[in-house]
Amino acid sequence: MGGLEIERKFLVHKAGKPYREAAFASSRIRQGYICSERGRTVRVRIRDGRGFLTIKGPSDEAGTTRYEFEKEITLEEATQLMKLCEPGQIDKTRYLVRSGGHVFEVDEFYGGNDGLVIAEVELHSPDEPFIKPEFIAEEVTGDRRFYNSQLMKTPFSLWRATLPEEFR
Repeated sequence: MGGLEIERKFLVHKAGKPYREAAFASSRIRQGYICSERGRTVRVRIRDGRGFLTIKGPSDEAGTTRYEFEKEITLEEATQLMKLCEPGQIDKTRYLVRSGGHVFEVDEFYGGNDGLVIAEVELHSPDEPFIKPEFIAEEVTGDRRFYNSQLMKTPFSLWRATLPEEFR
């Protein structure tokens, strides 16, 4: 299915990992990029034994809105497409946490991005109100360093020292 993706992204307070306790579900995700150019990405994802192909267009000026097309593909197709991806992969566990009428997706990264924890919330409009869980910290919507396609190219381990200690 395709349509507009409207989301906001935040750093997460990691002390005690409260998002884990608050989660109603979690899953391991591995993904690669066939194309990770600015303004368009083609992603292959394997999540819970299922494959997905996602194409994303450029973000708006605020970084909140962009076109997204996603289609489930077979696990075999996803496995084969992963072999065509650019060097590097994203490996993370995603925790789903309800807050008010929204679900926050909290990603805990591994490998070169180990130590990074980011939360996203999908919205119906850029100015839609939502209730932030207590573990939500600084907003990083639109900061390209936190895009998964960029984390693949320039892992968090290379620039973690630029963030306050509580987020490293």
